[in-house]
Amino acid sequence: MNWDNQNKDPWGGKNDAPDFDELVKKFSSILGGKKSSSNGSGGSSGGGFKIPTTRVLLYALFGFLIVYASQSVYQLDASERAVILRFGKFYEEQQEGLNFRLAGIDERYIENVSLTRRYTQTNSMLTKDENIVDVTVSAQYRIANLKDFVLNVKDPEASLRQAIESALRHVVGDNTLEQTLTVGRENIAQEVQTRLQQILDIYATGLLVQQVNIEKTDPPAAVKDAFDDVVAAREDKERLQNEAERYALTIVPEARGQAQARIRNAEGYLLEVVANAEGEVGRFTQLLEEYQKAPEVTRDRMYIDAMQKVLSSTTKVMIDIDSGNNLMLLPLDKMMDQGNRMQIDLDKLRLRQGDSDE
Repeated sequence: MNWDNQNKDPWGGKNDAPDFDELVKKFSSILGGKKSSSNGSGGSSGGGFKIPTTRVLLYALFGFLIVYASQSVYQLDASERAVILRFGKFYEEQQEGLNFRLAGIDERYIENVSLTRRYTQTNSMLTKDENIVDVTVSAQYRIANLKDFVLNVKDPEASLRQAIESALRHVVGDNTLEQTLTVGRENIAQEVQTRLQQILDIYATGLLVQQVNIEKTDPPAAVKDAFDDVVAAREDKERLQNEAERYALTIVPEARGQAQARIRNAEGYLLEVVANAEGEVGRFTQLLEEYQKAPEVTRDRMYIDAMQKVLSSTTKVMIDIDSGNNLMLLPLDKMMDQGNRMQIDLDKLRLRQGDSDE
């Protein structure tokens, strides 16, 4: 049997199995970008797949780093805070400014902690005297602890709604229907705010209640008209009380001023009367002394003064004529002057009477 140049196996079959060395060469030619000939001689470069060069790899790596950095580095405003969870576990809370996270690994939750949020709801409540009242309440709140807010609160509005309803039910249940509808609304709002904050703190929601307002309270439909009448009557009462107080504040100072004026007038009149009386006493004392010195002369002087005083106020003039009867004259000029003086005196008298009446 001829084993040479037959390219056959010892069993006479055809050798179709690839040579191991040939496989290595082909693989090397693919990696190196060259193609070897079947006889082992070097051949020209083929058009097979080429591995990227080092420069291309550096460019790709640099581009990847830029994209990754843009996804990892971010800016927080002054009112924003961020919570970072790494592999689902709390890692840190980041403040304002430039911050970093591992994109694709860290979970980021950003919230505005300075923003005041508002929530309003209406509930039917049972009062202390077993009446049903519809209460509309609004709450203003903000995020005080972002970590608790992110980790402990799944639905903030649902949690807040349930907490408000619980606090409102407790507070309204301690008040009567009249208190809830009228004067007790401010106290109810304060108590609800206090109790609501306590509930939120117990469950560590991270929320801070800033203000609670009772927007509206409506009585049952069957007695709504009656309660509206009661409220209107109470408002009328307060309005009348305010008007009476304003009138009192106006009239009392005026009355006090008039009283002081009358007191001063009375004091002035007292001083005037006393002074006149003292003057009359002084004149009488002097007259008495003169009368004691010369009774006849003093008597004649007093008579003449009295006649002069009486006749000066009359409009008739008597002329004593020796040869005949007395002559009576009517001086018209003096009568006119006297009439004017009388009119002035009457006007003064009316003014004094008017002042005394006031």
